[in-house]
Amino acid sequence: MNVGFGGDFSVRRSPEEVYDFLTDAERFCPLLPDFQSMQKEDDKNFTVNLRVGISHIRSNAKLKMTLLEAIRPRHAVYQGKGDAAGGTVTLTTGFDLEKVADGTKVIWKGDSQIVGRLASLAGGLLEPLAKKNAQKMIDALQAALA
Repeated sequence: MNVGFGGDFSVRRSPEEVYDFLTDAERFCPLLPDFQSMQKEDDKNFTVNLRVGISHIRSNAKLKMTLLEAIRPRHAVYQGKGDAAGGTVTLTTGFDLEKVADGTKVIWKGDSQIVGRLASLAGGLLEPLAKKNAQKMIDALQAALA
């Protein structure tokens, strides 16, 4: 099952400030919905532990993330892979930053692939949940950058 998401928002911070926040796992990971913990390996690699699930299907997910592309202060892309509820999750997400008159416009997009038991049992519930959680994350980022 593939789920794509994206959008944009503006904040009253410089592109450099926004970029530094979004490329610092220790600052943005705690804003993830159902965040449990994070272990930083180096500036580009970290593992994030999340509580995931739908209804009675609950599990902890351990995602190994890598900052694949980093062009300060304009662009970054993360890629991750992990296991959750008897399945595999692969995630690619990134952002582009544009300077605007009163701050920075953040254009974000992502794509996730969920394979295995979670995808087969949860079916059509996964996409709305993934989009809801993506919006929760964006709302939290906007508040943190305000």
